[in-house]
Amino acid sequence: MTEKLIPNKLIPNKLIRGRLLSFKRAPLGLTDTDSYSYEHDGALLVADGRISALGDYATVKAGASEEVEEIDHRPHLILPGFIDMHLHFPQMQVIASYAADLLEWLNTYTFPEECRFVESGHAARIATHFYDELLRHGTTTAVAYCSVHKASADAFFAEALKRGMCMVGGKVMMDRNAPQGLLDTPEMGYDETRQVIADWHGKGRNHVAITPRFAITSTPAQMKAAQALAEEFPDLFIQTHLSENHEEIRYTLELYPQAKDYTDIYAHYGLLGPKTLLGHAIHLSEREADVLSETGAVAVHCPTSNLFLGSGLFPMKALMRREKPVRVAVATDIGGGSSYSMLRTMDEAYKIQQLLGERLNPLESFYLMTRGNAEALSMTDRIGTLEPGTDADLTVLNAAATPAMRLRMETVKTLPEELFLLQTIGDDRAVVETYVAGEAMKNGLEQSVA
Repeated sequence: MTEKLIPNKLIPNKLIRGRLLSFKRAPLGLTDTDSYSYEHDGALLVADGRISALGDYATVKAGASEEVEEIDHRPHLILPGFIDMHLHFPQMQVIASYAADLLEWLNTYTFPEECRFVESGHAARIATHFYDELLRHGTTTAVAYCSVHKASADAFFAEALKRGMCMVGGKVMMDRNAPQGLLDTPEMGYDETRQVIADWHGKGRNHVAITPRFAITSTPAQMKAAQALAEEFPDLFIQTHLSENHEEIRYTLELYPQAKDYTDIYAHYGLLGPKTLLGHAIHLSEREADVLSETGAVAVHCPTSNLFLGSGLFPMKALMRREKPVRVAVATDIGGGSSYSMLRTMDEAYKIQQLLGERLNPLESFYLMTRGNAEALSMTDRIGTLEPGTDADLTVLNAAATPAMRLRMETVKTLPEELFLLQTIGDDRAVVETYVAGEAMKNGLEQSVA
């Protein structure tokens, strides 16, 4: 049970009641009850957008003011909002596009679509839909790639600010191997990224990431520009792609013949560190995995995308249990990914581990979607848990949301069984409500921002 933390003089805005689940650390197995806090009849006090107290309902209610607004979500589960560590904001209209593999998919669909984001009106329209979808699926924080155009980053961060969401994003840097309308230069990539930082970083809950798309679309001169930004702004995230597809790896090493391997390119330009987020990282040598471990860089697993594009099976469990373990996060990778739902994402992650002869239990899955991804962002002081002082970003889940789920719930006996049911056949219909800084955003009045 969670510790009863009731502050003396806070007058909270809301008391939110339901079954509370929050992780303290990575679970060691299905019976590791010490890894999480669970309240069967719990409550959260929310004041000024943050959780001010949590515990069993009776105790929390007794410590609340008489004027508090009470919201009863019983019998549903209340968890920290889901965190999506890698997706592409401009790719909403290329999801479910038929192609043979990554490079064909990029050239045929994705690059032409991203050219449209030079138009601020189009970028703003897609941003509205983008945030609607995240919230509909219970996601309250995401790490996104914008397009090469500053207008796309402006639209992305403006909409995040409007909704009060904690978001990470970056203007993509790419100066070769793409259509002319999707290219900048090393100087433009540096200058416009610097301007995005000045305009948006730290405004509301916005975080800017330095974003060279991947080595294929950046010349050595542009990689040096990214390095200069990383040195100038050492606290910023860096995001890029690594070792997603065998043909991509082959072509990358042709472009950088002096590199030991793909990972060595990013290491050479000083782009690897604890705030580096590397999308995919499927096909790593032992040397590369050692480098990621030593630098603290994060390998971001994108299971629905890896399966959809036939990129490969990410050895998540093997990377995590190495003598030199690799930090791992999970993500949808829209629009190579095929679902905005972190539940659907972890269902596919489970299947990939099964194919590799590994097991991913449901406690691990829900840890990864919440606290695990927050740890990868070094943000557990603000998101990913239900601890007092953190932002009240929440998702409320109903494991009996559909007739099939309701029928299966008749035989569910334990919390892990319920979580596995949610992960296996749950989707946006299982998300009852999504709270951002304590405000209901899926079904509440705040959706009117769209």
